[in-house]
Amino acid sequence: MRKVDVFDTTLRDGEQSAGVNLHRHEKLEIALQLERYGVDVMEAGFPASSQGDFQSVQDIARRVKSCSVAGLARASRGDIDAAWEALREGTEPRLHIFLATSPIHMEYKLRMTPDAVVAAAEDSVRYAAAKFPYVEWSAEDATRSDWDFLVRIVTAAIHAGASVINLPDTVGYTTPEEYAALFQYLREHVPNAHKAKFSAHCHDDLGLAVSNTLAAIAVGVDQIEGTINGIGERAGNAALEEVLTALAIRKDVYQVETSIQLEQTALTSKLVSKLTGLIVPPNKAVVGNNAFAHESGIHQDGVLKHTLTYEIIRPEMVGYGSNRMVLGKHSGRHAFREKCIELGIHFDEETFLALFKAFKELTDHKKEVTDDDILALYLESGGGQQERGYELEFLHVTYTENRTTTAIGASAPSGRVIREVATGAGTVESIYNTVERIVEEKMELQDYRIQSTTGGQDSLAEVYVKVALGGGVGSGRGVDNDVLAASAKAFLDAVNRIQWKRQLGEAALAATAEG
Repeated sequence: MRKVDVFDTTLRDGEQSAGVNLHRHEKLEIALQLERYGVDVMEAGFPASSQGDFQSVQDIARRVKSCSVAGLARASRGDIDAAWEALREGTEPRLHIFLATSPIHMEYKLRMTPDAVVAAAEDSVRYAAAKFPYVEWSAEDATRSDWDFLVRIVTAAIHAGASVINLPDTVGYTTPEEYAALFQYLREHVPNAHKAKFSAHCHDDLGLAVSNTLAAIAVGVDQIEGTINGIGERAGNAALEEVLTALAIRKDVYQVETSIQLEQTALTSKLVSKLTGLIVPPNKAVVGNNAFAHESGIHQDGVLKHTLTYEIIRPEMVGYGSNRMVLGKHSGRHAFREKCIELGIHFDEETFLALFKAFKELTDHKKEVTDDDILALYLESGGGQQERGYELEFLHVTYTENRTTTAIGASAPSGRVIREVATGAGTVESIYNTVERIVEEKMELQDYRIQSTTGGQDSLAEVYVKVALGGGVGSGRGVDNDVLAASAKAFLDAVNRIQWKRQLGEAALAATAEG
């Protein structure tokens, strides 16, 4: 069967989702899971966009060994140089250059003539090809571009050294029939098309991203691009787990294979959801909580008699296993370690001991600890790689008829424990006001959400917040058996992220001044 490469852009296009702000250790955690998932290429970020993104891409390129790590760049030598510095230590460093080709983008965004755009594409690709072993060139807004102009610029890009040509449906405008015809037209009219792979990258503004991607595969594209859970700007990208499961289930139709380890799908989806704070809808295909749930009596009867009556996907195929090993207060280190390995959680001994301690503390409040609980505890620990920031030491809340008073003790980055008290009209407001006094900066709460890891009264609470602080905006996550403690942790986590980002910016400015 024909092999199709999988290009994951969760860490770049996916992180551009509104409200998502991944920290370096979280990006690395996702990257290592994507490597286990089996993607051929992962786009780790946009190195020239910020010092933080540069460092994240560099971290990932140094750690990931079994797939190619890519960085995004505009058609400028500065962007290309930054990407090379971030990626040069990687196993297969890859550059992804983009340049708009639609009339509306060239006229209003680029303010360049078609001839100038072709020249810029050719120059940037040639410059990049002298550094990178692999160069992918993207025609931004390809599906609203003139097809004959695309033939001209794609021919020039391949001639200059592009090894992959991407035709993105940047604004989610096209239909499956149109998208398939576009690839066929270019394959027939670009004279050097045989020298490059063609790639499909679809956005979901009209809900057609997965269908468009599958249509491109049906006419022979060599690579598909998307994100885990379909996250991304606006309505998101093609959901890779849906495309890949469709390819596996309907192999008789598409006749292609990939290097993906489908049994890692559930864990990959959960990891991305928890770290980004973007909740997977229950009815989402493949990874939603209801994807394998049956409530109708007729459906239940059919599934009990034979699963194929209503389930075309075996849960085990995408990582929803049938392992029933229960972890509780009497479970030892060996059983806990084996469960972590089964879940794909990797750690050093120090991190394991801290995680085991948190697990034992949880069993004092919870009879049965689920896979989701363990994953939540691990993510809360920062995977053992998080810089020191504000950490919750204690929380005390007092209720009166009209006011709530909160006392919080938090260790500062310096190690000093700060104790503050504040009041509010409700518990969340009083916690928020107390944290504001601890950090001595005015905060503005922009979003606050609560969810539980599982059902039941003893479920862990996960709180996601988004706050503005000192000109910066950051999201935070807190996990605890108590929803108020989880809220306090989330506020402190958001503060930490904003302050770390601020420190990176100050370091970059200092480096520029010294240069």
